[in-house]
Amino acid sequence: MTASSDSHSPAQRGWYKRNEIAITPWLFLAPGVIFFFIYVVAPIWQSFGLSLYDWNGLGDVQTNGEYVGLENYNKLFGLNGERADRNFGISLSNNFKWLALYLLAIPGGLFIALFLNQTVPGIRLYKSLFFFPFVISQVVVGLVFSWFYLPNVGLLNVIIGWFGMESTNILGDRTWATYGIIAAGLWPQTAYCMILYLTGLNAVDPEQVEAARLDGAKGWKMLWYVIIPQLKPATFIAFVVTVIGALRSFDLVSIMTGGGPFGSTRVLSYYVFEKSLSERGLQYGYAAAIAVVLFLIMLVFISYFLWAMYQDEKGAR
Repeated sequence: MTASSDSHSPAQRGWYKRNEIAITPWLFLAPGVIFFFIYVVAPIWQSFGLSLYDWNGLGDVQTNGEYVGLENYNKLFGLNGERADRNFGISLSNNFKWLALYLLAIPGGLFIALFLNQTVPGIRLYKSLFFFPFVISQVVVGLVFSWFYLPNVGLLNVIIGWFGMESTNILGDRTWATYGIIAAGLWPQTAYCMILYLTGLNAVDPEQVEAARLDGAKGWKMLWYVIIPQLKPATFIAFVVTVIGALRSFDLVSIMTGGGPFGSTRVLSYYVFEKSLSERGLQYGYAAAIAVVLFLIMLVFISYFLWAMYQDEKGAR
């Protein structure tokens, strides 16, 4: 009797088989997590450490560099009797200008997506034209707008000449150069937000739209109370990507003005380049301190967006 019952007892399963459902997702995630720690987290941690040194990039930082503690941050912000770095102040101010104006890409992309979501003749052609800026590189965008802004012969000056206005050198004017570069950046960024919203509009529940119509909602009320709440995931991604793009702007500044005129269009990422890799640089510790400040600013904004999204999800439950 005992032998018969033992022959029919279930086989003892191994540890992996017992935990297969819980372990398998982590096995798929492991390569991405490992690479994330190696190529993202580790460099960030190294930047924090490097910002505490005065190092010219030659040899090992521990042997050829000089440990200065928070001295690089004191120079940036003018602490402990140090004079604040004027170029850092200009770069930081320009980054916040980028951030404030770059967010215009989000409503711009939304309204273009709403237009392209209609069934009108030639809509595929319109979609291609609006999609075009997204697929070209930032270098090409910078060159196109540099030609667009050329004094006298640039298309912008030709157009304003039709209205009897004098020619202006946008990129050569310290007051307007930064805004000219931001306008160039808004062109592809709006196209990117448009793509996000077009994808989001495909997921809008038609039953909710129809129910709202039966209740008399239309126009702006339909958009504000029915459509936009269903586009929260797309809006979240658009905010995060736009904020990151505004704060790490480098390509257009480098191509269109090289930080000029007289350093008036510098941003933090370009100032990091100037202090580290340019011929006037080789101050890697100082550049790392600037990069740390830029990272912390990004971290504040991204953390806020994640917290806001978590609160929305929590409220929805």
